[in-house]
Amino acid sequence: MEDQWKAVVSRMAVGATGQGKLSSLSFMVKDVFAVRGYTNGAGNPRWLETHEIAQEHATAIDLLLNEGATLTGTTHTDELMYSLNGENFHYGTPLNPQAPDRIPGGSSSGSAVAVAADLADFTLGTDTGGSVRVPASYCGIYGLRPTHGSVSEKGVIPLASSFDTVGWMARDLSLLRQVGDVLLPENPAPGSEFSRILIGEDAWELADSESREALAPSLKAIRAAGASQSSIRIASQGLTEWMTMFRTIQGYEIWQEHGEWITREKPVFGPGIAERFSWSRSIDRADMERQATRRLAVRQSITDLLGTDALLIIPTTPGAAPKLGMNGPLMEERRAKAMQLTCIAGLTGLPQLTIPAGEVQGCPVGISIIAGYGQDSRLLEWAAAHLAAPVLK
Repeated sequence: MEDQWKAVVSRMAVGATGQGKLSSLSFMVKDVFAVRGYTNGAGNPRWLETHEIAQEHATAIDLLLNEGATLTGTTHTDELMYSLNGENFHYGTPLNPQAPDRIPGGSSSGSAVAVAADLADFTLGTDTGGSVRVPASYCGIYGLRPTHGSVSEKGVIPLASSFDTVGWMARDLSLLRQVGDVLLPENPAPGSEFSRILIGEDAWELADSESREALAPSLKAIRAAGASQSSIRIASQGLTEWMTMFRTIQGYEIWQEHGEWITREKPVFGPGIAERFSWSRSIDRADMERQATRRLAVRQSITDLLGTDALLIIPTTPGAAPKLGMNGPLMEERRAKAMQLTCIAGLTGLPQLTIPAGEVQGCPVGISIIAGYGQDSRLLEWAAAHLAAPVLK
């Protein structure tokens, strides 16, 4: 258990400010959420040295405290949230409780591990390019990336504003839904019954054969829950093109957000992180604007496709978590495939729920459900009603 506490940056006890839906529950937050009297490190020592103590809690934390939850710690993140691996050059790698010889996934690595290791009832993370969904899948827990803009990001260190979301993780769907009742808008977007199940063929082609086999029973259960089902090609241009679109816009926004600080403070970044920041600096504004125009068409097409009555089913990741210390071309190939999957919700701003749904060589793999714009609460309700853990596990 002590090894698993390495997921936690700082233990604390911030008491509830009210009573409500989350009374008696504990939570931890990724080390990018402002906590009054605490300085965030964002996964990098130089960031910690050059930033001030927070005067107020992040809005999401206040909402949870007001509903009776107790904040018990902050959790590790990849440097400035710019990775999907969870391996931090400065602080090490939080231990994946479900697969100790494999990475936990990032950048909300500590938050995923804290839930999987039962260090907290639920946790908050951020998800820009997959940073809640990927570690949730690798650690065998439930996670939600909500509709972009549906949960306040006030008091959260940004990465790329047009993609950033506040997400959360838990060990069961019921609690994931309870947290959603607190964080999501009180008046959810209207919608009709989810009756259409859409299987994204091009997304499933990215999963390795072992994962497809492991996820088959869960996919069958999800298919059975819809009145109709069909297979579709998500991206007419190809998911590789969508990934390029996402990375270009994201990278440009990241440099606009953090470039001045990086240039001034010259922080030491670990392998992979350093190269990504260097690349983001080189992105041309005109190239970003071209991709942003294309993004509008992508968003409209998927929004029209799903409406308020359809669910899109994809694998959360291409497979189980990679082994610790893996690098080189193989790791880059895995990262590229993962981003082709995660960019779907990223580009469209739609909610994505990941569910632990199988095992490959004893390691968890997840299946994801993407719903239409603003359908977060209804998605959680539908999943809780139709996909109880005994069905999927």
